[in-house]
Amino acid sequence: MEKVEIGTLLLENGETIPHAELAYERRGPMDAPIILVCHALTGSQYTVGTSEEPGWWDGLIGPGKYIDTNQYQVITFNVLGSCYGSTGPQSINPETSRPYRMDFPFITIRDMVHAQKRALLALGVNRVKAVIGGSLGGMQVLEWGLLYPNDMDQLLLFASTPYYSDYGIAFNEIGITAIENDPGWKNGYYQSSEDVKGLEIARMVGMVSYRSAPLFESRFNRKIAEDNHNKFSSYEVSSYMRYQGKN
Repeated sequence: MEKVEIGTLLLENGETIPHAELAYERRGPMDAPIILVCHALTGSQYTVGTSEEPGWWDGLIGPGKYIDTNQYQVITFNVLGSCYGSTGPQSINPETSRPYRMDFPFITIRDMVHAQKRALLALGVNRVKAVIGGSLGGMQVLEWGLLYPNDMDQLLLFASTPYYSDYGIAFNEIGITAIENDPGWKNGYYQSSEDVKGLEIARMVGMVSYRSAPLFESRFNRKIAEDNHNKFSSYEVSSYMRYQGKN
């Protein structure tokens, strides 16, 4: 795992994170035009990945693909606060020498983008050809355009929004409540995420909010599940939700 240290980062709420660092993936010729990819909520820095473990945009980015890594250099940073290597709640708080956990400060999209800009400068990159992303990544792309409009030629975003709606916030509140009321939560001091079944419920709630009702209906159409482990439900959509919750 490659990481770049960006020093002390001042957040939008006035708090600071000392010795912040971002994990990243960097692919393509070092002298080629650079494309910065911003990942979605459940994504990571592994956009391209490897043949053994393909990245989440492996079908789009790589040698000879739509974003050709023979012609472009592609950089993806794991967002600040994530669990895939960048500074986040699992990192050691230098003031206490213990993991931050619930003491980790609140992070905004703007904080994520400021961190990425600092990381690019630390890698010797002052300007990129394009910034691209979807969902949470698309929100970062929009913020890039607001904060650093002269630092790229193009902005490309998909399935995104400039702000989160009250409807989405309401779904999030259900997920948060499910997590915090789980006995295994222990105020954030749990040992393994598998101990917190509320996370599974929160994930299922998230999956509902990611897709529209017509999409669910066209995909599942009240089909009966072949492998039914729940005597109270035999629908494919139910099996799908349980699978997503566990994964």
